[in-house]
Amino acid sequence: MAPLRVSAVVTTRDNARTLDACLASLAWCDERVVLDSGSRDATLAIARRHGARIAFQPFAGYGPQKQAAIALAEGEWVLLLDADEELTAQGRAAILRELQAPRADGYRLPRQEWLFWRWPPPGVRPNWQLRLFRRGCGRMNAVPVHAAPEVDGRVRDLRAPLLHHGEPQLADRVDKVNRYSSGLAAHKRRRRVRLLGLRVLLYPSLAFLKFYFGKRYFLAGWAGYLAARTQAFYAFLKYAKVLEAGRRARGPQ
Repeated sequence: MAPLRVSAVVTTRDNARTLDACLASLAWCDERVVLDSGSRDATLAIARRHGARIAFQPFAGYGPQKQAAIALAEGEWVLLLDADEELTAQGRAAILRELQAPRADGYRLPRQEWLFWRWPPPGVRPNWQLRLFRRGCGRMNAVPVHAAPEVDGRVRDLRAPLLHHGEPQLADRVDKVNRYSSGLAAHKRRRRVRLLGLRVLLYPSLAFLKFYFGKRYFLAGWAGYLAARTQAFYAFLKYAKVLEAGRRARGPQ
């Protein structure tokens, strides 16, 4: 049997809404590995229908859970996707071409974000994510919440687009922003945050400008405006929660 070339790796928990599209977009891979942390919807039935190799582990944190999934892969290359992401046909073709004669040990792929009720138009800048790497060279970093792979070796950008289905409604997005900001605030409280007051005052506006103008979300109309505003709200919450915790620790004033 020929050695496995590409292992697609996905971590799951109650992802029935998006997993079918995710695994279907990875059908060309030599194997699809799903590490589940306790799904109670149709996630596992979908994974079995696609012939994925399924393993189970209680959720250990964002980075450790993905690292455990990577450790299950047997291919020379790992393609790491979230369960709400989908590789486009253009992305599949670009990866297959690149892996005929790889020029790097890891690749950043452009991710297009679903903006509440629409995909962004051409001109909106994608978020580049390191998702394809040699298995022996890549590992997850220790960043809380937004853990990402790191690669020992050369990293290049590869125009192999991903679609991120994300949250279907504004309320879902706000719930996620609240959860993620709490996780980041807990991490930041363990370290001294410089100029915390200025960050609370200024960083949300800078985050809005970064997304609305820097990434050109204004091209997506109201959907782009709402997306940039929720990013600004996220920036506000993660520092405001650190400020709140510090003031509470001092007791009544």
